Amino acid sequence: MSDPRLKPVLDNLKNLMDAAVEHATNEFTKIRAGKSHPSMIDSVKVDYYGQLVPVSQIANISTPDAKSISIQPWEKNMLQAIEKGIVISNLGFNPSNDGTLIRIILPPLTGDRRKEIAKKAKGEAENAKIAIRNIRKDTNETIKKLQKDGLPEDEAKTTEAGVQKTTDAYIKKIDELLAIKEADIMQV
Repeated sequence: MSDPRLKPVLDNLKNLMDAAVEHATNEFTKIRAGKSHPSMIDSVKVDYYGQLVPVSQIANISTPDAKSISIQPWEKNMLQAIEKGIVISNLGFNPSNDGTLIRIILPPLTGDRRKEIAKKAKGEAENAKIAIRNIRKDTNETIKKLQKDGLPEDEAKTTEAGVQKTTDAYIKKIDELLAIKEADIMQV
């Protein structure tokens, strides 16, 4: 790689692929694997004075033990709104409100539910792989444009081969993350 126009293209490739892996990792943490984690309710949005905001912006979220989550709002009048948001989010949780905080007791995972959750994890992994392939496609299109602007053909082909190698490495990372998550989900 001697053409200086290729360096920013390849740097951008790595940055975007790192972001795709990071996104997949974050999505995996939101998927329940038998243990409670505050990020499990990150997707819950609550009506806060006319605005939809994440629960984490209006309450303290903690996990007192491996099977429960407790949510203590900063304003007591938000208890019902948070409870409603959890039910609407369709996460399969049944919140209980004791007047000061909301408790979510996580039901034990059945074999079928574990398979369903593993399927969701596979879906997230596939989304990440699609994002990585799209990044590869965009990068290869940029290389082709550079080739039209005078980049030697052999250098373009070598760079495209490097892009494919990088793509394969990132897809392997996603597969490894998925394998770890699936093992975690299926662990009884």
